[in-house]
Amino acid sequence: MAEFDTVHHDVLVVGAGGAGLRAAIAAAAGVSVGLVCKSLLGKAHTVMAEGGVAAALGNVDDRDDWKVHFADTMRGGQYVNNWRMAELHAKEAPARVRELEAWGALFDRTPDGRILQRNFGGHRYPRLAHVGDRTGLEMIRTLQDHGIHQGIDVHMEWTVLTLLTDGSRVAGALAYDRERGRFRLFAARAIVLATGGVGRAYRITSNSWEYTGDGQSLAYHAGAALQDMEFVQFHPTGMVWPPSVRGILVTEGVRGEGGVLTNREGRRFMFDDIPENYRAQTAADADEGWRYTQGDRNARRPPELLTRDHVARCITREVREGRGSPHGGVYLDISWIAQRLPHAAEHIKKKLPSMYHQFKQLADIDITREPMEVGPTTHYIMGGVRVDGDTQMTTVPGLFAAGECAAGLHGANRLGGNSLSDLLVFGQRAGAHAAQFARDHDEAAADPGEADAAAQAALEPFARHGDGPYQIQQALQGTMQELVGIVRREDEMVRALREIAALSDRAARVAVEGNREYNPGWHTALDLRNLLTVAEAITRSAIERRESRGGHFRDDYPEKEKGFGQFNIIVRKGADGRMELSREPIRPMPDALAQVIAEAG
Repeated sequence: MAEFDTVHHDVLVVGAGGAGLRAAIAAAAGVSVGLVCKSLLGKAHTVMAEGGVAAALGNVDDRDDWKVHFADTMRGGQYVNNWRMAELHAKEAPARVRELEAWGALFDRTPDGRILQRNFGGHRYPRLAHVGDRTGLEMIRTLQDHGIHQGIDVHMEWTVLTLLTDGSRVAGALAYDRERGRFRLFAARAIVLATGGVGRAYRITSNSWEYTGDGQSLAYHAGAALQDMEFVQFHPTGMVWPPSVRGILVTEGVRGEGGVLTNREGRRFMFDDIPENYRAQTAADADEGWRYTQGDRNARRPPELLTRDHVARCITREVREGRGSPHGGVYLDISWIAQRLPHAAEHIKKKLPSMYHQFKQLADIDITREPMEVGPTTHYIMGGVRVDGDTQMTTVPGLFAAGECAAGLHGANRLGGNSLSDLLVFGQRAGAHAAQFARDHDEAAADPGEADAAAQAALEPFARHGDGPYQIQQALQGTMQELVGIVRREDEMVRALREIAALSDRAARVAVEGNREYNPGWHTALDLRNLLTVAEAITRSAIERRESRGGHFRDDYPEKEKGFGQFNIIVRKGADGRMELSREPIRPMPDALAQVIAEAG
C-alpha cells in the first residue's frame, strides 16, 4: 500500500500564479486555505507576463470605459465568448488594479502621478497598466507579499496527481512531493484550479515547464466539462534565434511603443492584409500609426497592433512565401524610432528593459541598434474548464477554476493584457465563491482506496521496462506543432489523432529509472497523462469546428461560418472512458450589452 499523510483545508487552491494567489487571498477571509504550487512560491509562469494589465482606467485617454473594453474583448473573441464573463471582467478590472496598487504594486506613472497605460493589440485606447515590461513579476511580488499575511498554508513543490470525489462532488486531491516523492492527501470542501495553460504540448512555446495542462486534465478526469479547446493562441512574436531560446516571448509592448514588422525586403507587410471589421480602426499609413503610438488621440492604431491571431498568420504567410528572415521568422524593429525621437536608445531601455537585456544576453543583439528576428510561438489557450460566469464553479460541485485553465472570457482569441486582468478578476471571484461553498457544505469523504490506487499507478513506471518519458513527450510536441498548429487541415489532424493514440499506448508502458527522490524523469512520466489528454481535446475540437475563427485557422475551411458562432464545443469524458464532444448553444446576449457593442462601432 502507498504511504501518505492527510491534510485538511476548507479550500484548496492548486496553482500559485496570479489567479491562484488572488483566489487564495479572497478565500482566506474566513476559511482555512491551502495553496499547492508545482514550483517555489513566486516562480509561477505569471512572472513572465510582460506587457501589462488591461483595465479601462481612462488615465491616458478619458474616452476609455468598461463598455469599450467589453466591446473590444467580444470583437477580439469573435463573439463566442461568455458575454457575462466579458462584462464582469471589463467592469471589475479597474477596481482589481487599484487594489493591487493599494497593496504595493509600483506601476509606471503619468506626469501627474496616475497609473500610466500603454497601447496593445486589439485595444482601442491605451489600456494596459504596466511596470516597464516586467508587469507579471510585479503582480506576483505584490500578491505574494500580501498573501503571506493572510494565514494561507503554502505547500511548495507539490504536484496534484488526481482529484478525489464523493459521488458527484469534489472531496480532495492526491499530490506528490517533487523533492522526496512522498504522497499526500489533501481533503477539502472546495478546490480552485489555477494551473495555467498547455503550451508544453507543443515544441515551440513561450510557456514555462509547468504548463502541462494539469488543471484541464484533472478537471476532465474528475467529470468536469472542457470548452473551446480548439482555440490556441500563437503569439506572433517569439524569439527565433539562437535555437536554444526559440519561442521565448517578445512582448507586444515592443509594438505598442512603436516597433514595426518587416520582411526580408524591408516592407511593412502588415499593411497588406487588414481585416474588414478592423479597417476603420487601423492607420492608413506609417505616419498615422506612429502618431498613435505616441498618444495622438486622432490617429488610428498601426496594423502591427491588430489581434494576435491575425498578426501570427501574416508572419506565417511571409515565411511560407519566401519573404522571411534567415532563421525562419520576420524582423521586429524598434531601433527605427531613432529617426523620430532624440535619445531613442535611452527611451527604449527605459520602456523595454527586459527586452533589451533578453536579446543582448541571449542573442548578442542590441535592439536599440538593430532589428530582432521573431516568429509565432504557442502562447495561450483560450479554452479550458467550463465555468459559471459569476461564480467560476465548474460542472462538478465544489470544483472551481480561474485564469488560463478556465474557459469563456476570451472566446476565439485573447487580447493582449486581458490575461492579467482575467487572473485578478476571476481569481478573486473563484476564491470568494469557493469559500462560500465551503461554509455552506460539510467536508465530503474522500475515498482512501481511490487515493491509494492513484498512488500505486504513479509508482508503476519504476517497475516497467519500456520507452522513456522524454521521447514520448518530444514525439507529442512534434505531432502537435506540425499537425495541429497555426494552420490546420482535417487530414493532418486525423493523422494527429492516430499518433496521439499510439503515444497514449506508449505512455501506458513508460518506464523510469532511479528512485522517487529528485527524479525529473518520473515527473515527466506523470505529466504525460495531462499532456495527452489536452492534446486529444484540442485536436478533436479543432476537427469539429469546420471554419476559421480567431486563433483557430482551417486551411480547408478558411472562412468564418455564421452558424459556428452560435455554440461552444464541449468535451466530456464518456462513461466508457472515451472523449465525447457536443455543441452547447451560446445564451443570447441581453439587449443592453448588444447595444454597447453596436455603439462601440
